[in-house]
Amino acid sequence: MRIAVIGGTGFIGSYLLDALHAAGHSTSVLVRPGSESRVANGPGVRIVSGDLDSDVAIGELLDGCDAVVYLVGILRAFPGRGITFEDAQYEGVVRIADAAMQRGIRRFLLMSANGVDADSTAYQRTKLNAERYVQGLDLDVTVFRPSVVFGNPRGRMEFATQLYRDMIRKPVPAIGFFSGWQPSTGPVMMSPVHVQDVADAFVAALDDPASIGQTYALGGPEALSWADMLQRVAAAVDKRKLIIPFPIKLMRIGATLLDWLPFFPVTRDQLTMLEQNNICDSKQLEKLIQRPPRNFSVEALTYLAH
Repeated sequence: MRIAVIGGTGFIGSYLLDALHAAGHSTSVLVRPGSESRVANGPGVRIVSGDLDSDVAIGELLDGCDAVVYLVGILRAFPGRGITFEDAQYEGVVRIADAAMQRGIRRFLLMSANGVDADSTAYQRTKLNAERYVQGLDLDVTVFRPSVVFGNPRGRMEFATQLYRDMIRKPVPAIGFFSGWQPSTGPVMMSPVHVQDVADAFVAALDDPASIGQTYALGGPEALSWADMLQRVAAAVDKRKLIIPFPIKLMRIGATLLDWLPFFPVTRDQLTMLEQNNICDSKQLEKLIQRPPRNFSVEALTYLAH
């Protein structure tokens, strides 16, 4: 099959393109003008330069395709620069889904995020609205909701690398976030999932009619606290790190005053989602890829040492 991929220049997208080609598929990849070099232009790859608001680029992208994969997501909006959750995570999905419908392309795979059903932040709301939109069309839709994704970043933004750069590498104690006022009663919990497992789940679903109409939570085999994850990142780079428990409620005060500044590390919305936790069972993922998902282990994090 030829698969149209939107978001192929990102962290997960780079792994998905490799997995699709390894499975014998060809791809048509939409990239922003000037970012063409971020996609390996090999056999079976068609690179389309353009933006999500370009009907011409979307038409060229979808020409001759059998399925669509939409991966675009942002962690932080910058409205002054035209970067918004609404455009990237909802309006873009609407444009691509409508164009696919017009061309008779029925298969549509959408990357959402674990926890979007909480619908308490702009990030969650736009992801959830995108899910509902495509599910309301006459399309063969599969939705994926990954927890936090880790793996060799290949020069892109990635969770464990950010933890290393922001908290482990610096010569100061790391911050161990927790909700509430007592560390023992409100640890921040996540189910880190390896990027290769996420990519393999998309490829497996393409060839599995049973995945149509399904929403898959993609989580790794362990539910880990923020402190647990910091300790494993530190161990992967052979460091010992003091972790100071810190309540999210206090961090929110700083974010309320300063999260409009690009250099401030977190936003109020991101802190809200941290408080909600980000855990899910790994059984759906294991059934789809037909093997145990990878752990957020020291061995799996060796790329941090390089």
